[in-house]
Amino acid sequence: MVRRIEHIGIAVKDLEAANELYESLLGVRPYKEEAVASEGVRTSFFRTGESKVELLEATKEDSAIAKFIEKRGEGIHHIAFEVEDIEGEIVRLQAAGFRILNEKPKRGADNKLVCFVHPRSANGVLVELCQEIRNT
Repeated sequence: MVRRIEHIGIAVKDLEAANELYESLLGVRPYKEEAVASEGVRTSFFRTGESKVELLEATKEDSAIAKFIEKRGEGIHHIAFEVEDIEGEIVRLQAAGFRILNEKPKRGADNKLVCFVHPRSANGVLVELCQEIRNT
């Protein structure tokens, strides 16, 4: 079950310039910047109440973000929902007919396990499910 909107991901060409723009827009500085080598991106996160805004800059020409910007330009890339049990949600959504892009959760930015629902299954929106990684 979805608990809340965790963040909205925005694809940008230049992370530093976008950070400046969003600092002015939101009135706060990013609380974290992080590279996710497996996805070929650099990210920064801004808190906005209970949710966040994630800016994503491609670090590889063949990354999903680079392809997105090439095809559509900068803008909203995905919406992420926080879930309690990501593996259970994958099973539930597959049973309901949703196409899951990665059937096993993978490590994402900001200490999260993530998986993605194909946009064709969600009215053209790339949906990310994320679960906080619990330290055991």
